[in-house]
Amino acid sequence: MPDVRYTLFDTAIGRCALAWGDRGVVGVQLPEGSDGTTRERIRAAFPAAVESGPDAVGRRAVEAVTELLVSGQDPSAQVPLDLSQVPDFDARVYAVTRTITAGSTLTYGEVADRVGSPGAAQAVGQALGRNPIPLLVPCHRVLAAGGKVGGFSAHGGAVTKRVLLALEHVPGFDEPTLF
Repeated sequence: MPDVRYTLFDTAIGRCALAWGDRGVVGVQLPEGSDGTTRERIRAAFPAAVESGPDAVGRRAVEAVTELLVSGQDPSAQVPLDLSQVPDFDARVYAVTRTITAGSTLTYGEVADRVGSPGAAQAVGQALGRNPIPLLVPCHRVLAAGGKVGGFSAHGGAVTKRVLLALEHVPGFDEPTLF
């Protein structure tokens, strides 16, 4: 992957990393225990990446991630992604996942249906587990059957997924309700 750059940036949940190229964002790394570990994880995914200040695409992505993690509002649809290095099935799963608005969820099975692969909920879960662009491809909005959290491959696992869902005021994950 030519000319990939990355930067670390502050968010409400810690320092994230963003990797991008000329065609769009290729990776987001959620916060790890330290800047060094976050940097190592983004560099492991994109070994040729060079640390750099963000250009226009990078700035737009940083602003979208920061806004999402501050307000729960999601301007990420305006951020170009480069999914040229992911398998076709995964790209289709990510395209459907990007249509899930903040505060809403789908199940793995519903995503499978929408990509034209009914019964492929497990394959959808595996594709989301490989998601190189969490938050901009909001895999945290995909739940297991019955509204169960399911997996989350980012640091903190299901706890992080719950935090993100609560931030977006997803019913059942934010403030307790009586009904």
